[in-house]
Amino acid sequence: MTAELLWAGATALAGMLDRGEVSSVEVTEAFLARSEEVDGTLGTYLEHTPDAALAGARAADGRRAAGKPAGRFDGIPVAYKDIFCTDGVPTTAGSKILEGFVPPYSATVVERCTRAGLPMLGKLNMDEFAMGSSNENSAYKPVRNPWDTERVPGGSSGGSAAIVAAAGAPWSWGTDTGGSIRQPASLCGLVGVKPTYGLVSRYGIIAFASSLDQAGPFARTVEDAAALLSLAAGPDARDATSIPAAPPNFLDEIDGGIKGMKIGIVKEFMGEGNDPGVRTRVEEAYTRLEKLGATIEEVSLPSFEYGISAYYLVAPAECSANLARYDGVRYGLRVEGDDIIRMTSRTRAEGFGAEVKRRIMLGTYALSAGYYDAYYGKAQKVRTLIARELEEIYERVDLVACPTSPTTAFRLGERTDDPLAMYLSDVFTVAVNLAGNAAINVPCGTSPDDGLPVGLQLIAPALAEPLMFRAAYAFEGDLGWINSREARPAL
Repeated sequence: MTAELLWAGATALAGMLDRGEVSSVEVTEAFLARSEEVDGTLGTYLEHTPDAALAGARAADGRRAAGKPAGRFDGIPVAYKDIFCTDGVPTTAGSKILEGFVPPYSATVVERCTRAGLPMLGKLNMDEFAMGSSNENSAYKPVRNPWDTERVPGGSSGGSAAIVAAAGAPWSWGTDTGGSIRQPASLCGLVGVKPTYGLVSRYGIIAFASSLDQAGPFARTVEDAAALLSLAAGPDARDATSIPAAPPNFLDEIDGGIKGMKIGIVKEFMGEGNDPGVRTRVEEAYTRLEKLGATIEEVSLPSFEYGISAYYLVAPAECSANLARYDGVRYGLRVEGDDIIRMTSRTRAEGFGAEVKRRIMLGTYALSAGYYDAYYGKAQKVRTLIARELEEIYERVDLVACPTSPTTAFRLGERTDDPLAMYLSDVFTVAVNLAGNAAINVPCGTSPDDGLPVGLQLIAPALAEPLMFRAAYAFEGDLGWINSREARPAL
């Protein structure tokens, strides 16, 4: 029964709770035990909250017994990337500079999921301040991929991906600034969603790059991901960038199929740089979409090749401004000095890791007098070009399809000494954040070369999540991989 619970998925578990086949306490205990079993190997958690999880589960069982559940998923546990503030629970963003910080409030995402009755399993490991593509930049420990523990899970939401892939949680929350949900979802064989910018409140999410950050779900299935997003999406007066219109329920008409849809294939994304096994599976995915009734059309997005360059000017510039608040005065680490300048300098020198320092310096330089127009200003112009190109493409097609990651999971340490190689891990994802559009990773099987997961990315216009979920759901169901034993790592 335990294995059945762990691999069932949130929607199936909700049905079991409805029918009285299992209790929320039993479900939560199973995931807590599984997390404890795998975490020593994978390094997924920075903070376990078993007492809070079980208290939430008992409350959910009480509501169901009284015939007053908080919602369909009342009692299904969830875990959060450690970038979401959680009232009374330590939140570090994977950084030593926030070690010991306990927020006095919770992020909107956490509030809404708690209100829906989801017990919290704990806080998940991540690249420091969400800066990384491998989860090797955590100040505490790296995260390992359950498919092969000598390989990375992707980043920056590596803990959120790895724990769901290892059946230590039915679903989880991450954040995506340049691919930090979709890329680890691809490398771990999961569904991962980057919603339209502003669809999910950023209130209570520790900022990296404010115009790019967006929270989104990890899950084993498209249906589960759509359900979790529906629980938290919507307007929030505490976030000035929150979209004011109420979103639809993303489960509505998710099974509507894709017959008649037009899907654009990005020709610039199928050339050199892709692993042969990735190219094989993604090309098979295009054929499958066509078989399901979609019309496939090649499209060109020439500005996308400049996406990485633009992203690594815009994001560091915003990070250099956002991270200026960590000065050793108000919260987190404080290293004493003879005066405030020395104290602040020592605190930052000891508190920030190498990648964070690299991006702060790059961003500060790009914003400095004499260089602003040449670097940051030009990057913003490229950003506008990318958004316009996508708008023009969507006049011809409904969705855009491409690989999510050019490779399968790479080995730990393989790219740590080559920042450019690491940055290119997100070559297919950063443009979506620059444009503010929605995108999803849906698994398309394993590579014939190494047996590791490969992901297909479907990119939608802003606020076209319902269409995106329909296409992903149809593809997932026809492929049938996610519900097979092949989709379960051996760990």
